Amino acid sequence: MCGIAGFFHTKRNFLEEKDYFSSVLNTMRESISHRGNDENGIFLSSHCGLAHARLSIIDLQTGSQPMVRTENGNTCAIIHNGEVYNMQELREELEKKGHSFQTTSDTEVLLAGYMTEGVSFIEKVNGIFAYAIYDEQLERLFLFRDRLGVKPLFFMQYDDTFLFASELKGLFAYPGNAPIIDKKSLCEIFALGPAKTYGTGVFQNTKEVLPGTFLSLSANGIAEHTYWKLQSAPHEDDFEETIEKTAFLIQDSVKKQLLSDVPVCTFLSGGIDSSLVTSISARELNKKGIPLSSYSFDFKDNSIHFKSNSFQPSEDRPFVEKMIAYCGTDHTFLECDNDDLIQNLYRTVDARDLPCMADVESSLLYFCKEVVQNHKVALTGECADEIFGGYPWFHKKECFEADSFPWTMDMSPRKLLLKDEILAELPLEDYAHNAYEATIAETPVSIGEDPVEKRRREIAYLNLKWFMTTLLDRMDRTSMSCGLEARVPFADHRIVEYVWNVPWEMKCPNGLVKGLLRYASTGFLPDAVLYRKKSPYPKTYNPEYEKLLGTMLWEVLEDASSPLNTFIDKQKVRSFLETPSDYGKPFYGQLMAGPQLLAYLLQVNYWLTKYGC
Repeated sequence: MCGIAGFFHTKRNFLEEKDYFSSVLNTMRESISHRGNDENGIFLSSHCGLAHARLSIIDLQTGSQPMVRTENGNTCAIIHNGEVYNMQELREELEKKGHSFQTTSDTEVLLAGYMTEGVSFIEKVNGIFAYAIYDEQLERLFLFRDRLGVKPLFFMQYDDTFLFASELKGLFAYPGNAPIIDKKSLCEIFALGPAKTYGTGVFQNTKEVLPGTFLSLSANGIAEHTYWKLQSAPHEDDFEETIEKTAFLIQDSVKKQLLSDVPVCTFLSGGIDSSLVTSISARELNKKGIPLSSYSFDFKDNSIHFKSNSFQPSEDRPFVEKMIAYCGTDHTFLECDNDDLIQNLYRTVDARDLPCMADVESSLLYFCKEVVQNHKVALTGECADEIFGGYPWFHKKECFEADSFPWTMDMSPRKLLLKDEILAELPLEDYAHNAYEATIAETPVSIGEDPVEKRRREIAYLNLKWFMTTLLDRMDRTSMSCGLEARVPFADHRIVEYVWNVPWEMKCPNGLVKGLLRYASTGFLPDAVLYRKKSPYPKTYNPEYEKLLGTMLWEVLEDASSPLNTFIDKQKVRSFLETPSDYGKPFYGQLMAGPQLLAYLLQVNYWLTKYGC
């Protein structure tokens, strides 16, 4: 994994001010250097500048970037963030076509593929990636993003110059380009946050390359091309064939994602998703005589304060211990306390450039900082719930029938503490509903499909486009802010494509939540884990944490210079702090309830302060 950034302008010769624009490239790179501190480099031509911060995972010696190649009189340069998991197969194909390689890097495979087959080569690539290729002969810049949006890529126009970067902060490192928060930005934060509308960067004029697309930039402007999208079609396989194919795809994805020239580890929660990834990884590495390291995360004294509820029915540790014994991993139990959560609360805003998932995110940032002391690559169980229907809103009647995002059916918690005049000024409910309806309208459905199955597709599509993306952003920013590469084997487009068309009675046979995944995991997990009821990423239940947040928020509101005072009603906050929090009604997803709302508002205040509101 790495960080990339750059600029492009067909009517400007950057080489006329070579020293200045080289310095600009270095400044943009430095702003995202946390994504890769092993190496760095820049490329500058007449119309394009590319910058790269490298985290060395594949080809440690000769995989430096930007990578530049000249063939038949044409020079192309590439910068790449991500991994190509079918690198070896693609490399062999290109060698048969006469291409010779100078490195063992997957980046050179992408560059050679473009120079041999053009932009259509992207359709062959299996991986997580965001990369830029500049073609000097065509005077064109191409920006590519992976199918599911695992790796980020933002862009904008500033003063007629096109800018792009792995993170928003990279755009604002360009001289004179200051972030602007407008009314739409505030609607994103208060109506949708910690999610955001895909394709936008929240700040005024900022956008992101959509998953499954690439941009082509030239003197004629910017053209967007879709190279992949989900398609609905009848499912032809019977249940046994479906289980067999699902099992193969998952196992193959995990095996491919073990590709690394440095040791890998797994995140192990004791749930079916991370446990399956860990089990497959352990078996594969054991064949080579390599023990697998695994890590689990929890909060100090959670065994004392834990409160079982419909979202989190059980603690993780007993199931983690079963998996350690089953797989024989070299395991590390990690814990964080209230101080760790608070210390990283604002650091996660720095990492995301936006308010995010409060302690759900700050804890993950803390854990990633601990893991990276020993490992640079980690495989996780993210994305299985969105793909296989694991969340409660796939199953509850009120969620199924709601004309809204199923994880935020009730907007009242979002409006609870806002001033009445802000509620009148910001159309929060309309903004959220319009975003919801836009996604529903683009859901790929089959003509004549049963209304119930059609609705299931809509809910699945909402999850893939919104909830999964939010969690992928969380994983990318928290891990990469520490220089840790987090991989997500379930986010393999082959798995998503196949399972998308599997009917619900196969995904959830006889009402068994994620039954297809459980059957596909048979033989890799002990029964206690295989049939464990879903329990999401852990959060703290320490009542002192909520009290600490309340004190911090009140101190912020007592400071007249705090920008949050523009939006928050102090009397409403006082009443809220005097009322016990309801952990059963999260304001976003399953984990963000009363304490997380307080923490989110603290993040909003920090964000408004940092970005000049």
